[in-house]
Amino acid sequence: MKMFLLSSFLSSEDVTILQDSFLPLLKGVLSYTIPLTLISFAIGLILAITTALFRISGIKILSGIARVYVSIIRGTPLLVQLFIVFYGLGNLGVEALKFEPFVGAIIAFSLNTGAYASETIRASILSIEKGQWEASSSIGMSYLQSLRRVILPQATRVSVPPLSNSFIGLVKETSLASTILVSEMFRKAQEIVATTYTPLLVYVEAAAIYWVICFLLSVLQGRIEKRMNRYVKT
Repeated sequence: MKMFLLSSFLSSEDVTILQDSFLPLLKGVLSYTIPLTLISFAIGLILAITTALFRISGIKILSGIARVYVSIIRGTPLLVQLFIVFYGLGNLGVEALKFEPFVGAIIAFSLNTGAYASETIRASILSIEKGQWEASSSIGMSYLQSLRRVILPQATRVSVPPLSNSFIGLVKETSLASTILVSEMFRKAQEIVATTYTPLLVYVEAAAIYWVICFLLSVLQGRIEKRMNRYVKT
């Protein structure tokens, strides 16, 4: 039935192109898009937590470094950051700064995610009532103990929705890695278009795959939020 509906809008050649391009696109997703998203988000989250703690530490040097980092990343396009990491640093003549495309993409995406997510985490920490700090201090907890045992668990629940949105956004942003020759799904789509000359057909198929991935992640996000809010009074 699906094939009948599809063939009523597309020629047999178009259907063949869609079928033949699906596996290469899926390979790009499994080999690069998903690993790039997971690795970059994990590293970015570590950077985000560190940056957020620097911002609220009250130590001027640490807070200043964090502010400059966030300002630079948020004030420049991600595409420019990718080019600087991959092309720019490699032209400095230092061998250690010449990255493989996949590694360069991870560095750029991690730095970008870290800056944006740090503001989410910082806002989540600051949203916790001051009384929580005072209560944990009154029972003998140190600053770090209060942060680890009382504040961060509560801040995690608050930060899950925006961080989940950032993760979903990162899935789509990985398409920019095609500009530095990473063979993720969009790069695969470009290669297929170069041989089939059917840009609309192939790019719509790629868009559909992105949508399915993001839809499934949205469903997972909803379940995580529901689970984390099960003990919260509404």
